[in-house]
Amino acid sequence: MSLLSENVIPGNYGKIFSTDAKTTSDLLKIQKIILQIEGIKDVILDETVFPREFTVHTSKLVSVESIEKKVKILGFHAIPKALLDLNAKKRDD
Repeated sequence: MSLLSENVIPGNYGKIFSTDAKTTSDLLKIQKIILQIEGIKDVILDETVFPREFTVHTSKLVSVESIEKKVKILGFHAIPKALLDLNAKKRDD
């Protein structure tokens, strides 16, 4: 694991999470509970994709685990999307 995979780094990019929440009201609950974490600037919901996604922006280093735990309180999951490995070789099957 690394600093980038275990934390949300402050800045404009943020970190994208997938969730099993489906309704707008559930996504708004997730947004509200994540905003309670110290250092969270905003949570942008994306209801146009499936599974639903949200992007978290921070003003300081925030652990992915703290976001996952907050969302789990509501009975949903928050799964961070993996960073793309631009140096990975294409595998031929």
